[in-house]
Amino acid sequence: MFRDRFAPSPNGLLHLGHAYSALSVWKTVQNNRGEFILRIEDIDTARSRPEFESAIFDDLTWLGITWQQPVLRQSDRLSCYTQAISKLLSMGVCYPCRCTRADIRNALAATQENGRGGNTADAGAPPYPGSCRGRRMEDATNRDSIRLDISKAINLLGGRDAISELWFDEVGAKHAGRHYLSADTLVGSHGDIVIARRDVRTSYHLAVVVDDGEQKITQVTRGEDLFGATSVHRLLQQLFGLPVPVWNHHRLIRDGTGMRLAKRQGSASIQSLRNSGKTREDIRKLVGLPD
Repeated sequence: MFRDRFAPSPNGLLHLGHAYSALSVWKTVQNNRGEFILRIEDIDTARSRPEFESAIFDDLTWLGITWQQPVLRQSDRLSCYTQAISKLLSMGVCYPCRCTRADIRNALAATQENGRGGNTADAGAPPYPGSCRGRRMEDATNRDSIRLDISKAINLLGGRDAISELWFDEVGAKHAGRHYLSADTLVGSHGDIVIARRDVRTSYHLAVVVDDGEQKITQVTRGEDLFGATSVHRLLQQLFGLPVPVWNHHRLIRDGTGMRLAKRQGSASIQSLRNSGKTREDIRKLVGLPD
């Protein structure tokens, strides 16, 4: 059964970018006689609100979209993420991290001053400099986050050559084709990702991989800004022994200045456009979808 998902966070009202993504999933599901899966990604408990979740349901219904029941909420699945983290811990590929964002910025700045200079991405430095990599899980406290040691994960899966044989398929126009993983990219561009935040004992990377597997998602549709995360998600799928979906990274909807739409920037919401008299057909035209 073809299953694609729309997975918004209830931390604000949906905007035209969400409409484009949801309608794209809806069209693909209909074309493949599949199922539209709605998932509420509400692990950001500090910003998630029940009224925003209700608005998601209202907006999607107004757009003519229906979805499978029941709706999965990540806040109801923390025990599932804990089990997944325990599995990674048993593999010996994790370590506790006490670093704040300021600590990481300072460590990277020190690296540049010591001769590696320039933009850290250009220099090949990982986003996280590995300051806590030598710590043991036995020494973890409840103030620590947990990171995945990418190099250990690669070695566990057979090393660099084995990783280079792992692939995923992309059907989005910009990145269409088969993509093979690279140990250099995983280590140099992604670094040791957080799999459990100190405030919420999971992370985006871990939760979406576990949920996509649980919900038997066969195609993952999302914005092209997340294309870079796909190799990390593919690595986690391999560690967990999960099936591998196809990915569809679509273009981003931007405002008149070329800036991508975002809740934090106050982009016009679907709700406000509805209230101003816009129709579903108007929304489709605004995001460049055919009638």
